[in-house]
Amino acid sequence: MKNLFATLHDYDPGMLPALAETWRIDGKSLSDGELIRQLQGAMLNAETAEAVWERLDEPARTAMQLLVSSAQSRMKIGQFERFYGKIRKLGRAQIEREQPHIQGESIAETLYYRGFIGEGFDKVDGNMIGFIFVPTDLIGALPLHKTSYDKLGEGVDVPPEEMPALGLIDTVDEVTRADTSIVDDMTTLLAALQTRPAALEGERFAPDFATNIRQYLLQAHENRLSFMLGVAESADLISRESGKAHPRRSEARSWLEASRAQQIERLANAWLACETYREMWHIPGLFPEDSGWSYDAAAARGAVMQLLADLLPEQGWVSINDLIEIIKEFEPDFQRLDGDYDSWYIRNEAGEFLSGFESWDAVEGSLIEFYLVGPMHWLGLVDTGEDVARLTAYGRAFLEHSEWPQPDEPNARIDVRGDGALLTSRRVSRFERFQLARFAHCDKAGDPYHYRIDADSIQRAAAQDITTQHIHSFIARHLEGKPMPLPVVKLLRNWQAGAHSSVTLESMLVLRATTEETLEKIYAIPALRRYLGARLGPTACAVREDQWEALRASLLEMAIDVDLSRLRVDHE
Repeated sequence: MKNLFATLHDYDPGMLPALAETWRIDGKSLSDGELIRQLQGAMLNAETAEAVWERLDEPARTAMQLLVSSAQSRMKIGQFERFYGKIRKLGRAQIEREQPHIQGESIAETLYYRGFIGEGFDKVDGNMIGFIFVPTDLIGALPLHKTSYDKLGEGVDVPPEEMPALGLIDTVDEVTRADTSIVDDMTTLLAALQTRPAALEGERFAPDFATNIRQYLLQAHENRLSFMLGVAESADLISRESGKAHPRRSEARSWLEASRAQQIERLANAWLACETYREMWHIPGLFPEDSGWSYDAAAARGAVMQLLADLLPEQGWVSINDLIEIIKEFEPDFQRLDGDYDSWYIRNEAGEFLSGFESWDAVEGSLIEFYLVGPMHWLGLVDTGEDVARLTAYGRAFLEHSEWPQPDEPNARIDVRGDGALLTSRRVSRFERFQLARFAHCDKAGDPYHYRIDADSIQRAAAQDITTQHIHSFIARHLEGKPMPLPVVKLLRNWQAGAHSSVTLESMLVLRATTEETLEKIYAIPALRRYLGARLGPTACAVREDQWEALRASLLEMAIDVDLSRLRVDHE
């Protein structure tokens, strides 16, 4: 990263006296610039470097050996500190008092204050990451041959070198096989949005729409519905306009007309690149805050998928806990590239902030598990059991272990029953069911789906410019020459030209007198007549709904008894 001269300039000037003491330089009469030049010469002298190296203990030399052997002779700050401790940034007076160059509070601190390592930043995948490094020209001066891996002492922390293979599990309990029902539920969702766009609240559908649509889904989990929204947006099947979700007609049609395998592939790849669906916000028991820190869901997801591609076998069950432990040991910073475990704002159910590496299992561990039992299972990529998972054929293709499967699909037809019911199996083209859902009402979701046509659905279709002739042609195509059921014929004929007339249904209050004379007496009194509406017969008339209490009071004043036992109003 940097050479020794640049590293010495980056140190706090308060460190220079400690470095001079370590490297046997009399710097009392030297300026900082002159002292840096003297230090550079001494530290790059092989004999001097070996003498200072010999004063390091075995754990410190081991740490240096491992750091130099790392790529570019550097290690992320967080990773280095987890193995060798933190480095306190002390001022001149603190250094004189605490002498960290003689014995620091950690291995890392001792190496830092003796000038063997520096701190710097570099851009990795667009992110600025902090690194601990050994100055490039100092490496050649150090007697690294005097510490080798086969001479490491017991009790010395050594970062892991190579990820082990996961062992296979023979006995599995509570197996839940993955399926492709997300394709069918996405079809249902697109059909519903085609009829009426749905209001959104952040990453979720508004509660009214979510409650209604879930009764028509094969899997009705709330988290899965939010996942479908994020994936559909990423796949360009849905767009947001004025706070509502709308289907993108051209893109949706292209997806609906594809094979089931192609539909799964497109959804899976859309999830991999999705930026609007943030898994951390959907993990039970975690409550991230929306401000004060940044989170790249796509980058974290992509990093874990690369790890899974290396770790998951093509066949067989593996322990989810073992998988998480391996990632924790070898690649714990997959979503925190800078190794910072203190600045994210995530609470647990008790309201406590989950900070520090000690919260890794609660945050990163939970996230990895959620990827497997949530999105990857919903997409048909992994089967799950009690603490176990295994790849399906789709999962192997997703992790690039094999080509995407392309199974043959039967060209099933909609079953049109004699009573007018339309039964649609999951083997029917998703585009055909989408079209059906635009003019028919779903009574039951399943395999098969149960649809029916009624006056409401025909009116809904008309609002989408779907005529009764369109409906007739669609059903006739699926009948393949068989006669159209009579209930359907009658309904379509009656609505062929739209509604012929209309009526209004409304509720009203009725005054019913015991005799004709009583009602005539009431009508004859202007003070009472002003509360009344149309006459409904010789002994009955309508009463204005907002006037019934005043009418009752006036009737009682005139000694006319009023029975309210049959009155039902909102005031009761």
